[in-house]
Amino acid sequence: MQFHFSGLVLDLARRELHSDGALVVLEPRVFDLLIYLVRSRDRVVSKDDLIEHVWSGRIVSDAAIDTAVKTARQAVGDSGAAQRVIRTIPRKGLRFIAEVRQAEGLVPDTAAAAAMPPALTPPDKPSIAVLSFANMSSDPEQEFFSDGIAEDIITSLSHYPSLFVVARNSSFTYKGRAVDMKQVGRDLGVRYVLEGSVRKAGDRIRVTGQLIEAETGNHLWAARYDRQLADIFAVQDEITAAVTIAITPKIAEAELRRAMRKAPNNINAWTAYQRGLWHLGKSTAEDTVTAQEFFRQSIDLDANFAGGYRGLAWTLVYASTLYQFHDLSDALRSIETLARRAVALDFADAEAHACLCTALLLAHADYEGAWVEAEHALAISPNLATAHGELGRAQIYGGKPREGLASIAMSISLDPRDMLSALRLNEIGVGHYFCRDYQAAADAAKHAIRSYPGHPNPWRWLTASLGQLGRIDEAKETLAKAIAVAPDSFNMFVRHRVRWHRPEDYAHMIDGLRKAGWQG
Repeated sequence: MQFHFSGLVLDLARRELHSDGALVVLEPRVFDLLIYLVRSRDRVVSKDDLIEHVWSGRIVSDAAIDTAVKTARQAVGDSGAAQRVIRTIPRKGLRFIAEVRQAEGLVPDTAAAAAMPPALTPPDKPSIAVLSFANMSSDPEQEFFSDGIAEDIITSLSHYPSLFVVARNSSFTYKGRAVDMKQVGRDLGVRYVLEGSVRKAGDRIRVTGQLIEAETGNHLWAARYDRQLADIFAVQDEITAAVTIAITPKIAEAELRRAMRKAPNNINAWTAYQRGLWHLGKSTAEDTVTAQEFFRQSIDLDANFAGGYRGLAWTLVYASTLYQFHDLSDALRSIETLARRAVALDFADAEAHACLCTALLLAHADYEGAWVEAEHALAISPNLATAHGELGRAQIYGGKPREGLASIAMSISLDPRDMLSALRLNEIGVGHYFCRDYQAAADAAKHAIRSYPGHPNPWRWLTASLGQLGRIDEAKETLAKAIAVAPDSFNMFVRHRVRWHRPEDYAHMIDGLRKAGWQG
C-alpha cells in the first residue's frame, strides 16, 4: 500500500518515504508516526493516541513526542509555522490535513530493484524487530496465541530505555512469509531480529525463539520453552518474561563487542557510551579513569543523550567512594547534577531514575527519596537489573537489609554481568553484616574479592565480619590488606562516618573492626 500526498510517496510495504523519487531517510519511530497520522487523517489524534499506537503504550516524555513530530514535519517539507501537512489543534492534538491518494504498490522488477534507494540506517542505540511468531500447529485458533506472544514481547522490550523497538504494525508485515533476516534488518533499520514459533500438542505447548544479529546473520541466542497449557494467559506472561529477560543481556553484550570493534575515528555518542560501560565494568582504578574519558566524549558528541550523563555519574561514584580520585563532597554534588540532567533529558529513562536513586542516597542519605526513584524506574522498566540493584543498595543502607538482599539477588539474576556487579557483590556482604549473619557476610566478601581483587570495600567488610566471628588472626591479615589496597578509601569510611551510613550501622562496622584489631 502506498499513500501519495504533497509530492511524496509513503510506501508501507518497503517502509520508505520518497520525495520526487529521492529517498527520505527516517527513523522507524518517525515512520510509524507518519503512518499513523495518515491513516487517522479523518480525525484529530491526541497525545494518548500517539503513545498507545506509535510508542506501544511506553511511557514517553512530551519532549520526545514533540521531537518526533518536528522530524516528521521536516521529512514531508512542512514546519510548525506552515502546518500544511500536519496541523496542531490546540489542546487537542494533531491532524494530517494534506490531500491523500491511496494506491497499491507494484512489485519492482530486477532492474528497478537494483536502483532502489539504500536501506534505512539503524539508530545509534540497539534496535530490534520482533516478528510474528509462526503458528506450527494444525489448529488455526492458536494464531492468536502466537501473535500474543510476539506482541507482549514487543511491549516488554519497549520498557527498556536502551532499546529501540519497532512497532508491531511494522514487524508484523512479514507474517506468513519466508524472510531473510539481513533484509529485514535493512528494511526496518534494525540491528537485531527476534523470531520464533509456537507448536501445540494436546495440553502442552512449545515455544521456540532465536535472536539474530541482522547485519551478520549470526545467532546470538536460542531457547525452547515447554509448558502445560492450563492457563493460557499465565503461560503467555511467563514465556514473555523469560524471553525478554534472556535476550536483553545478549543484546547488551553484542553492543559492547560492536562498540569495541569501531575504529577510534568512527565513534559516535552511543559507541563512546558503550566503551565507557566496558571500562566501568572492569572496576579498576585505571579503567574508571578511562571510562570517565569515554563518557565525557559521549556528552561532547551529543549533549542531549542521557546515557553520557548517567555513565559519567557512575564513574564519579567509583572514583570518589572507592579510589578517592575526587573530593567526596564535590563529587557527590556532581553525581546528583549529572543524574538530574539525565532525568530531565528523558523522564522515561528508567536507568536515569536508578542513577538518581543512588545520587539521593549518597549525597543526602535520603533513603525514602532513593526508594521512590528506584520504584519509579521499576514502574517504567520492571525487569531493569540496575533499578533492582540500586533499590537494594538504598534498602540495605536505609535500614532494610533483608529486603535489600532480595533486591540485589533479583538484580544479579536479571543481569549477572551488570556494569555495577562489583558493587552488587560487595553489597551482599554489607547486607548480611547488617543482618548480623557474619559467616554469610564473610563468605560474600571473599567472593567479591575473588571476582574484583582491586575493589577495596569488600576487604573492610570481610575484616569486620571476621572480627565479629572471633577469628582474630585471620582478621588481622585482612585488616592489613584492607588498609593497603586503598588507604585513602579506608580512612574515609572508617575514621569518619560517610553520610549514607546510618549512625548505628557505622558503629556496628567500627565494632567489628576493633574486634579485628584496628586501633584507630
